[in-house]
Amino acid sequence: MHPYPFSYHRPTSIDDALTMLGQFGDTGKVLAGGHSLLPVMKLRLAQPEHLIDITGIADLVGVRLDGDTVSIGALTTHHQLEMDAILATSAGLLPEIAHVVGDQQVRNRGTLGGALAHADPAADYPAGVLALDAEIVARGPNGERTIPVDDFFVGFLTTALEPEELLTTIRIPALAANTGYRYEKLANPASGYAIVGVAAVITLAADGSISAARIGITGAGEVAYRPKPAEDALVGTTPSTDSVKAAAESTVDGIELLADIHAPADYRARVTKNLVRRAVMKAVERARV
Repeated sequence: MHPYPFSYHRPTSIDDALTMLGQFGDTGKVLAGGHSLLPVMKLRLAQPEHLIDITGIADLVGVRLDGDTVSIGALTTHHQLEMDAILATSAGLLPEIAHVVGDQQVRNRGTLGGALAHADPAADYPAGVLALDAEIVARGPNGERTIPVDDFFVGFLTTALEPEELLTTIRIPALAANTGYRYEKLANPASGYAIVGVAAVITLAADGSISAARIGITGAGEVAYRPKPAEDALVGTTPSTDSVKAAAESTVDGIELLADIHAPADYRARVTKNLVRRAVMKAVERARV
């Protein structure tokens, strides 16, 4: 199926892209890797009159370490994330997630910024950036602003980005000492999307107790979220199979779980609790090394 006819534009700088976003308004769409936008255009669920291809903007690609902060350009591909040496030592959860995104073709073209801006409830990265306490940097007509990741995902396919803003950078605090991480996923066998995906980042104190816990969950509801009651239940405890299992019981409290042809709500609830338990215990094992 062919998409609705559109005009194609290829800005060479962030400022050029922002000018086009302002000029075209609601009739324009940003194209990054294209693996989310192009399928819905072919189905005519989206019919932009102007396609703004930002893949030629070099400033939006790459990973760098600024002190204790890892900065990732929005156009950095999944494959680049998986292979990056800085991320391997400072934010290893992202390469771990990148490795299970889609297939090789998707990983070579799809981008971190595009995945986050699209905010698919079954995408992998939202769980990861929530667990990593990321900041989302956006630039628009009023300049640059930083959005805490806890405020970024606001609904189904909806983020805190304004219509004329461009997601430019993802900033992540480098992982502290005695910190472990893990991403666990029950994947749809056809699409590879997460029926449920859980990311956990756990820091241990000198006495072996949990001093900090962040968990991100994707696929379970209409928006990725953090199960804060479970995080709070973990902090201060010496992790064991029983204590982690008890904390995991609260991970779907107050969440309106998705129910579809892939999994009913009660199944997603069971899977979510089990994956939280598994991800936390694996993160604890890594933190002890």
